[in-house]
Amino acid sequence: DRFVRAIILRNMRVLELYSGIGGMRYAVRESNITAEVTAAVDINTMANRVYQHNFPNTRLLQRNIESFTADEINSYNIDMIVMSPPCQPFTRVGLKKDLLDNRSCSFSHLLKIFPQLKPNWRYLLVENVKGFESSAACQQLLDVLCELQFSCQQFILSPCAFSIPNTRHRYYLVAKRRPLCFFFPLDSHVMESLPDCIKDSSTHEKLNSLISKHSSKVRNKCFSLSHILETDKPAVHLEQFCIPDKILGKHASVLDIVGPESERSCCFTKAYSRYAEGTGSVLCSQPLQVVADCFEKCVSGSDEHLEVLRSLKATLLYAARGRWPHVLSK
Repeated sequence: DRFVRAIILRNMRVLELYSGIGGMRYAVRESNITAEVTAAVDINTMANRVYQHNFPNTRLLQRNIESFTADEINSYNIDMIVMSPPCQPFTRVGLKKDLLDNRSCSFSHLLKIFPQLKPNWRYLLVENVKGFESSAACQQLLDVLCELQFSCQQFILSPCAFSIPNTRHRYYLVAKRRPLCFFFPLDSHVMESLPDCIKDSSTHEKLNSLISKHSSKVRNKCFSLSHILETDKPAVHLEQFCIPDKILGKHASVLDIVGPESERSCCFTKAYSRYAEGTGSVLCSQPLQVVADCFEKCVSGSDEHLEVLRSLKATLLYAARGRWPHVLSK
C-alpha cells in the first residue's frame, strides 16, 4: 500500500521497448495514467524518425535491446515496462520458428535479465500477434513472471470489439507484481473478450462516450470509416495510391473494397500493396453500389472490363504499407 501511494504522488515511470512509431506511447497517454516515459527503445531508423516527430521530448534510444544490462534498466527506476516484441517468429504466415528465430533473441535476453530488475518494477504490458499465446516464448514469459510473483491475465482482442471499424486480432498480456491485484477475477485461459466489470467500468464508458460523438450506433457496433478519413488532401497527392492497371486487370475480383460508409475493414499484413488477396482492404470513395455496378459490367463478358474498372481509378485507392496516413484503419 505504501508503494502504491508513493506512485500516486509522482509520475509512473515507464520503459517502452520495441517502441516503433509510438503505439504504446499513445496507449499510455490515453489511459489517463500520470506517467513519464523514461526511455523508448527501437532499432529501426525509420520508425524512430516517426516516433521522434510524434514525441519530440521523449528520450529515444536507437539500440539493439540485447545491449541492455539489468543495471542500466535499474538506473531508470521504472515502475512499468510496455513492449511489442517482433511478431514474425509467431505469425501464421511465417515459419513459426518461435525462439529459434533470430528475431526472438532480444526477447530471450529480456527474460534472462527480468529477475535482476529492482522490485519497484511492478507492471508489465505485452502486445503481439495472435498465435504468440501458444508459443514457447510466451510460456517462458509466463514462467518468469510466475517466479517473480506477478499475477497475469492474457487476452485476444480486436479493434472491432471497441467499435473501431477494423479487424485485427492481437495478443495482450497485463501483469502486476503481488501484492498488487486486479479488480476483476483472473482466468487461467486466454480471454477472448473483456470481463463484464471492465465493460461496465468508467474507463470503458469513457470510450463509449467518445465513440458516441461519431456515431449513434449502440455499444459494440462499429462507427463508419468516414469518421476517421482525412479528406483535405489534394487529388494529385492521392493519385500515387491508385491501384495499377496490372492489379485491376488480374485481381480486381479478390480485392476487399470498402467505402466511407463501411463499418468494417480487414487487417493489414506485410504483403499489403504487393499482393491483392488477404492483405488488407482498399478504399473507394464512390458508393459501394456504384462499385458493385462496375463489377457487374466486368463479369458480364464485356471486353472493356479494364476500362470500366479504371473509371473508379481516381477514388479506388490503396496505401503502400506505412506511407499513407489518410486511411487510418481501412
